[in-house]
Amino acid sequence: MAKYLFTSESVTEGHPDKVCDQISDAILDAILKFDKNAHVACETTATTGVINIMGEISANCDIDAEKIARQVTCDIGYDNDTCGFNGNTCKVNVLLDKQSADIAMGVNNSYELKDGEYDALNQLGAGDQGMMFGFACDETEELMPLPVSLAHKLSQRLAEVRKNGTLPYLYPDGKTQVSVLYEDGKPTMVDTVVVSTQHAEEATLETIRRDLVENVIRPIIPEKLMNENTKIYVNPTGRFVIGGPAGDSGLTGRKIIVDTYGGYSRHGGGAFSGKDPTKVDRSAAYYSRYIAKNIVASGLANKCEVQLAYAIGVAKPVSVFIDTFGTSKYSDEVISKAVNKVFDCRPSSIIRELDLLNTTYRPLASYGHMGREELSVKWEATDKVDALLEAVKSFAD
Repeated sequence: MAKYLFTSESVTEGHPDKVCDQISDAILDAILKFDKNAHVACETTATTGVINIMGEISANCDIDAEKIARQVTCDIGYDNDTCGFNGNTCKVNVLLDKQSADIAMGVNNSYELKDGEYDALNQLGAGDQGMMFGFACDETEELMPLPVSLAHKLSQRLAEVRKNGTLPYLYPDGKTQVSVLYEDGKPTMVDTVVVSTQHAEEATLETIRRDLVENVIRPIIPEKLMNENTKIYVNPTGRFVIGGPAGDSGLTGRKIIVDTYGGYSRHGGGAFSGKDPTKVDRSAAYYSRYIAKNIVASGLANKCEVQLAYAIGVAKPVSVFIDTFGTSKYSDEVISKAVNKVFDCRPSSIIRELDLLNTTYRPLASYGHMGREELSVKWEATDKVDALLEAVKSFAD
């Protein structure tokens, strides 16, 4: 019996990188509210006492980026000096410029459109070259890998007990990590749980460890997955008072593995936050998850990874790759043919089908962009199951 451990991590909304992700996505949300055709690439950095907002934005509206940054920072919990960072008083530098006309030329009018293919769904070309991966497996109800699913739930719970006053000495910054034991490819138990949380100076390590085991870890990790061999580490350094942007600088897009599958699946390298849906780094990553989830939800495979790849300014992907890791009774070739029949991977189609111009992105900037069924995002829907099954049957016959 083959045994191995796999580990994934998550971070709370107060982690400095996630502060930056949320600011970038809140700015995107504000712009798309007034201009659905805007092109946005917004980056944020944060360090002690300073937030910097940078990037390229072309939009027919004016937004107050400084006000948005301060509001997001305070909403997270950095609204007074005791946490080491204060959204009310920190300096905010706004350094935004317009999108390059060279890029806009290819995005607004695709290669196909210029070449005489007058299909409305060929209108937009991909906002950049690159490859994006989507993944799904049957380890959890939301069809996500178990380690990252549990790590995200621990981080969410950590924020919940801070905000609702259960553990008032907690501060916004925090990290979680879960190691799962697999036997013959199936998760069987949680081997190790790590939770590190920023806290008030007066809170003792003994109190923090007792409270987090009782109020965070045990309510989240299923009892059947824990036993006497499960190791639990709470604030293993012994002290975590200085945190957030005061403890470490933050940067948009630096938690791309946390944002996706916890390292369980491959990643194309592109970040999501602060990018409008013409950027296939974001939209095609969502769409590849949509494809993979429908394949697993249909019962065609127990595990599936989808790769989409694009050339800048070209609407149609240059490749669509499907890998079911030997968990399907059908060949990957047959499933690939079915995917190409059922799913339209051109940017205009993705944006329309997933309703990406009407999606609120800031809630996705913490606790993962995938598996978030509670947010009712369209890429988590399993509405293509019947069409996939019909298409696979037609190609397999």
